[in-house]
Amino acid sequence: MATYTVNPGGLKHARRLIDARQYVLDSDWGEVQPRADDENAYLERHSWEEYAAWHLGLTEGASDETKARYAFVCGDFRRVHRTALIACVYRASEWRHKEIELAAHDLLQHLDRVSG
Repeated sequence: MATYTVNPGGLKHARRLIDARQYVLDSDWGEVQPRADDENAYLERHSWEEYAAWHLGLTEGASDETKARYAFVCGDFRRVHRTALIACVYRASEWRHKEIELAAHDLLQHLDRVSG
């Protein structure tokens, strides 16, 4: 099983988007989460640093500037999705990635406070 560390840039980016009210409160994450084609299209127009900012986790041992390096996506490359944060909490909890779970949970709580 892969191990992950928290991506500080991803946390900062997500918090900044939440504070700027760039979020979706109700979505079907299974339908709107970025697919491989969406990721490839995003990478054609953006840097790896910008791509990384959409992920809460970094895969230990994976090379930088590869999709395998970045995990726990929290948005659709435009806005943070509340359902994405819930999915991150759930998936991290399920596989016992405690740091990721807590980071996603904190963002979810922040989003709920901001969105009132």
